[in-house]
Amino acid sequence: MQADKMAAPVYDLAPRIVIWEMTRACALACRHCRAEAQPRRDPLELTTAEARTLIDGIANARPLFILTGGDPMMRDDLYEIVEYGCARGLAVSISPSATGRLTDAAIRRLAGLGVRRIGLSLDAPGAAEHDAFRGVKGSYARTLRAVRVAREQGMSVQINTTLSSVNLGRIEEFGALLVDWDIAMWSVFFVLPIGRATADLCLSAHATEDAFARLAAVAEHAPFDVKTTEAPHYRRYLAQHAADGAGHGEHAGAPGRSLRFAGIGDGRGFVFVSHRGDVYPSGFLPVRIGNVRERSLLELYRDDPLMQRLRRPETFLGKCGRCDFRGICGGSRSRAFLTSGDAFASDPSCIYLAPTAEAPAHV
Repeated sequence: MQADKMAAPVYDLAPRIVIWEMTRACALACRHCRAEAQPRRDPLELTTAEARTLIDGIANARPLFILTGGDPMMRDDLYEIVEYGCARGLAVSISPSATGRLTDAAIRRLAGLGVRRIGLSLDAPGAAEHDAFRGVKGSYARTLRAVRVAREQGMSVQINTTLSSVNLGRIEEFGALLVDWDIAMWSVFFVLPIGRATADLCLSAHATEDAFARLAAVAEHAPFDVKTTEAPHYRRYLAQHAADGAGHGEHAGAPGRSLRFAGIGDGRGFVFVSHRGDVYPSGFLPVRIGNVRERSLLELYRDDPLMQRLRRPETFLGKCGRCDFRGICGGSRSRAFLTSGDAFASDPSCIYLAPTAEAPAHV
């Protein structure tokens, strides 16, 4: 497939997705936690008034506005902020932790305020393993109940799974389990060596490619969409197989929803705001570009030189910069940075080599 057929929007004017880490406080002790969550809230978190200013600054751009943490339920002003964001016309989603705070009443209240989607985590297709990974007994049961209550309230449900060396062999079990959960999307995060996550949890390039094939096979028959986080080369995999006439079905391949946000990545249609207001290309690329207390989020997103270059994959180094799928992929800039110290280096978790005059394409 030619590179010009793989072109995607560069999202120069505004992000398509804004994630705000409302707090780092959380009652769980997850093995992979990026935020290295703490039991208590940070007194330097953005205030309610500052949250309103953040929302006002992005409202006209109409991004997806995702509230995460830590655990957003740890903030006493959560409902006030949600109500304000929905009133300003934002599509508000929330990713709470499955703790005692996530009650049936809390889910109903969020739905009543206008939250469109709730993201819940599942890291093993069984209670004992999931609870061990999350560090709290009962997390699996709470997650399943939250799914049921959210669906009863008409909320869309997204299940977030951290894929690592621990659960790599269970992709098919996840898929079979989730068929009965009435979810809209299964979002699979390919773990990175940051926060509490250690390098031994990360997948090799060949293991990643195998995971893509297995995820696409699940997606072919699943009643939900499958997407990846920090593994944008899944889009390359899907596009290749669609071009070969060996696509994996409506949900998995173009023009299915898995490629709907093609090209979005760290700093490219995507931006992350920390609990203290610091702005990053993503929560996994720890290069601060400013703070929303000092400058508007949209200005930082549009004008910062790092962010501008992240939206130009043709300037990336090595095989990512030469790749004929760079328009819809671009590689994980977070993984490139965490493994090499350079956000523009090649993503080491991809085995694909673009064709050259001397050699055909190779996977």
